[in-house]
Amino acid sequence: MDGYAGKILFVNLTKGTMEAKPFPEEWKRQFMGGRGLGVKILADALDTIGDPLGESNILVFATGPLTGTGLPLGSRYTVATKSPLTGTVTSADSGGSFGWKLKKAGFDAVVITGKAKTPAYLFLSDGKAEIRNASAMWGRTSTQTTAAILEDVKDKNARVACIGPAGEKLSRLACIMNENFRAAGRGGVGAVMGSKNLKAVAASGDARIAPAHPERMKAVQEKWVAKLKENGIEQAIHNYGTAVLVNIINENYILPVRNFQSAHFENADKVSGETLAKTMLKRPKGCFACTVQCGRYTEIDGVPAEGPEYETIWALGPDCGIDDLVAVKKANDLCNELGMDTIGTGATIACAMEMSQRGYIGEKIRFGDAAAMVELVRKMGYREGIGDEMAEGSYRFAEKYGHPELSMSVKKQDMPAYDPRGLQGHGLAYATSLRGGCHVYGYMVAPEVLGSPQKLDPYVDTDKALWTKIFQDLTATIDSIGMCLFSSFALSAADYAEAISAVTGIEMDEKEALLLGERVWNLQKLANMKLGFTRADDTLPQRLLQEPLQEGAPKGRVWNREPLLSEYYKVRGWDIAGRPTREKLQELGLDQVPAGAPKRE
Repeated sequence: MDGYAGKILFVNLTKGTMEAKPFPEEWKRQFMGGRGLGVKILADALDTIGDPLGESNILVFATGPLTGTGLPLGSRYTVATKSPLTGTVTSADSGGSFGWKLKKAGFDAVVITGKAKTPAYLFLSDGKAEIRNASAMWGRTSTQTTAAILEDVKDKNARVACIGPAGEKLSRLACIMNENFRAAGRGGVGAVMGSKNLKAVAASGDARIAPAHPERMKAVQEKWVAKLKENGIEQAIHNYGTAVLVNIINENYILPVRNFQSAHFENADKVSGETLAKTMLKRPKGCFACTVQCGRYTEIDGVPAEGPEYETIWALGPDCGIDDLVAVKKANDLCNELGMDTIGTGATIACAMEMSQRGYIGEKIRFGDAAAMVELVRKMGYREGIGDEMAEGSYRFAEKYGHPELSMSVKKQDMPAYDPRGLQGHGLAYATSLRGGCHVYGYMVAPEVLGSPQKLDPYVDTDKALWTKIFQDLTATIDSIGMCLFSSFALSAADYAEAISAVTGIEMDEKEALLLGERVWNLQKLANMKLGFTRADDTLPQRLLQEPLQEGAPKGRVWNREPLLSEYYKVRGWDIAGRPTREKLQELGLDQVPAGAPKRE
């Protein structure tokens, strides 16, 4: 055994056909699984994919070889597709235990094409697959759908990944929910699922997931448990969740407020992780095999749920000028029920609030109006009134009214909760992110704010290109092996290499582990180039380039696109236009060398 189930299931919903194929050994070595596998499948088929919301698009659910092995924080699965929000080849990860159960059902990945004639769901169990009717579930929320499917399959141990009304209505902010509260959140992946009339994927089974070297894996497991337990950042997110960052980021004057008009929130502590712990937290909760347990099992008005997380609190709170944690919590829960990306939803509301503030739209939507914010979430999910326009995301909404510059997005995907004017490296990670505005494709906040693995000056450009590349490559590796990104606060590339070797039997060292991520990054870059993305897309909104911050240590600063971008391309082995050279592609063993690939000068 090698950590894999060994099969990839190909489903054509139009024809109603399903075929399980062996997982190619070469793909295991080059791309592992998860994001790497998803990107490989999409890149190979890119010429056949048109409209992201058309039948030709491909939707991939993929686990990694470490998913479900019992290694701490090894619970992730990836959803990969052509994004209806950004137009990029994108990926969105989620935790919980769905990924583990997908492998227990006998499949490493599911590749879905076509469109069902009527609403359907896919049931995977013990190496078999079945397309079932979901007409009775269409229109239901994520928790209602999950309950209905568990009843239908008569297996309380099954796991369900599904869409809510937002996905059915093709909102470009729609996500895919699993176990009610976990989300593959960004890029509009839920809309792709909705466009295929696919309500859910349910997985059940008890297939054995065994490592190549059990004793070596056991040693890795013990070492990881100790490292995670000793790490101060891991301890903090266990005690206070990701929302421990609210006060930290605010105190550094890089917490975006009121649609990035400022970067310090006067009432940040009211929506902090510390306040959440005091007022609504019942207990920490973790994903499968998680020893950190960053999740928050919370309750208000007698209704138990999970969250909100840091990015959610920021998007629905300070970014909208709101300091009401209960309102933020209600909006978070509503997003989960409707199946909506909380970051994109909150950021779009913040954008609408500024547009209203400036008189660009007729609706009166005020910063700080918590009740209006919660109601807008509902309207966006059901595409009612102005919510129908806002469900397209902030860029398309602002562009419709003539002011796309008020969308705080990269490649049409909203940036999360860190102002890059005070974080030069993180700004570079935003600008060059292959899926649009994103913090988890290269979390430069770790060294620039948290000092992990070492503290970098956030205001200088020096060495930021190299650091950003390393973080992006390492993250691509983490996403491809089925690990949680939070493990990287305590673990290194060498740790992941050791685990890959023990589980898969593919011997790998630290350099090769990073090379894996670099290969995935470059293949995804090539795919986006083919879709028309250029150097011009690797940038940030005008506000962050031209309007300096006005408070705190980063006062007077903007994000410096140059020389950072040119240096980044150089470090990556790309040409000045941001295109991978032939030499770089050959070094990475990629055979999709485009005819126009430049030579290194």
